[in-house]
Amino acid sequence: MVLEEFFLSPLGLLGLLGVVPLIVLYLLRPEPVRRTLPTYQFLIETAGRNASNPLFDRLLRSVLLVIQLLAIVALVGSLATPYVLVPESETISETVLVVDTSASMAVRDNGGTRFDHALSAARDEVTDTTSVVAAGASADVVVTRGSATDARLALDQLRVSAMPGDLRSAITAATSIAGEDARIVVLSDFADDSPWADAVREARARGLVVELQQHDGGGAGNVGIVDRSFSGTNVTVTVKNYGDTPATRRVTLGGSSRQLQLGPRDVGTATLPVPPGGGRLSLTTEDAFALDDTLYVAAPEDESIDVLVLTNDENQFLTAALSVIPEVSLTVDTPPTSITEPYDVIIYSNVNPERLLASNVDAGTELLEDGGGVAIQAQEDGPAYGSLLLVPQDRIDTTPTIRSIEDHELTRGITFPPPTEYVVGDLEEGTSLVTASDGTSLLAISERGPGRLVYYGFIEDQSAFKYNYQYPVFWKRTVFYLAGRSTLSELNRPTGGTLVVGPNQTVETPTGTTTGPEVRLSDAGFYTVGDQRYAASLLSESESDVVAPPLSGENAPAGFPTRVEERLVPDALTEWVVFIVLGITLVELVYLRRRGDL
Repeated sequence: MVLEEFFLSPLGLLGLLGVVPLIVLYLLRPEPVRRTLPTYQFLIETAGRNASNPLFDRLLRSVLLVIQLLAIVALVGSLATPYVLVPESETISETVLVVDTSASMAVRDNGGTRFDHALSAARDEVTDTTSVVAAGASADVVVTRGSATDARLALDQLRVSAMPGDLRSAITAATSIAGEDARIVVLSDFADDSPWADAVREARARGLVVELQQHDGGGAGNVGIVDRSFSGTNVTVTVKNYGDTPATRRVTLGGSSRQLQLGPRDVGTATLPVPPGGGRLSLTTEDAFALDDTLYVAAPEDESIDVLVLTNDENQFLTAALSVIPEVSLTVDTPPTSITEPYDVIIYSNVNPERLLASNVDAGTELLEDGGGVAIQAQEDGPAYGSLLLVPQDRIDTTPTIRSIEDHELTRGITFPPPTEYVVGDLEEGTSLVTASDGTSLLAISERGPGRLVYYGFIEDQSAFKYNYQYPVFWKRTVFYLAGRSTLSELNRPTGGTLVVGPNQTVETPTGTTTGPEVRLSDAGFYTVGDQRYAASLLSESESDVVAPPLSGENAPAGFPTRVEERLVPDALTEWVVFIVLGITLVELVYLRRRGDL
């Protein structure tokens, strides 16, 4: 509307309707009494007025009416709030805070941690426009160009993690969200092996000011666990002394312990048995950086996997591969036999059809119902396994080629050579992991209720796979899969990784409860998913090297540029209109006084 270009509240102009009754009142006022005077000039003036409009003459004769009309117009104008546009300048200072939340920031220093000191300094750097980026294993943009209140609330919610850091990614993320002439303040110990200095140079090349604040107190002489490996039911830890003086540490897990004598910058290893259910492996002497003094170890309550191989012609390659698995307790039996002991896995291999009892097949069916696993190895003229056989035999064919190998935990990284002879048949249930050129499955799996089935379609005498060094690896994976067990390597993860679970699966973490499908292992400790327990620990040689060299030429100047924005804003004229109304009222009083009405 046109009126909005001059008034902030145009509806206030409706008050002008009050002029109408005022004019009507003056028009209805009685005519004054006229008298004839002998003055000639007066008669001429009277004649001139008589020739004009009498109503208009009545209005003209009333100076008081004009004054009152002006007062009403001015008062109504003040209600409509007239304004003019005036230029306004606003100084904007924009800051992007990059706060290091990686594990090394948990080093204790002067009654707190490096992270505590960095967070306190970050609060002092907050300006009217502030963004916050957390530098953990990846960059997490917490607030983008928020107010000072938003930024301080975001800082209050940050916490240090047990993950290795990636400072470069965080600085790059800060550069991408920073506005023109903004400054970036990085608060870290800079004990990071990522090329963060390159990201600083890139930001400065954009014209941004990058100020680095180093919080690196404490941590001298750190000794920590930097790696671990599992072999059977044992764990081997690697401990490094980052100090310049010798150090002695005792490594304990369960009821076992080993003592390490470490020279300056020395590395030592210790191997200990993993107790059922796992536990906490720790260095007896803690230092300022406690996160790398503990290794959390998850393990099954029952370490042993009881495997029964039913065979009338023992496959020495198979039983040898199974016997070298430390977790496997192997039993080889010959049908006909009575199966009375409980087993986790039953493998049918080279079985004489005439000697296999129905109760031997029923044992496999019952094991599936109890959550165990059954594997059947293909053979010429195999027995009637009933529903346990995923690929019923149709005929024997020769020299196939491998058409496809699916990416699965059983097949990953394993090369399967084609057999010279194989059983041709259709897969009736489950998933084919290795498929021949004619579509016949050479390796298939299926989950039946709580149990698991594996069909191994390589006829052992007609396959060279048994000579492959990966053959024992395959059978170890298969036994763990059939038993529903995870290896110690699968149960124990480094922090910073991701645990994949069901879409709405509840996961108990070291700090509380969360849900799937993916859970970031940001804290050291145990993660429980249903009946399965996982462990996450800091295992980073660079993150445990908590003493970083002092910054030299990378420090940005203390001052930072500001950005000034100019804009047109309405400036209300109400107070000036009020003065005009008061002035008109004063004129009216003077006029009435002069006319003798006061």
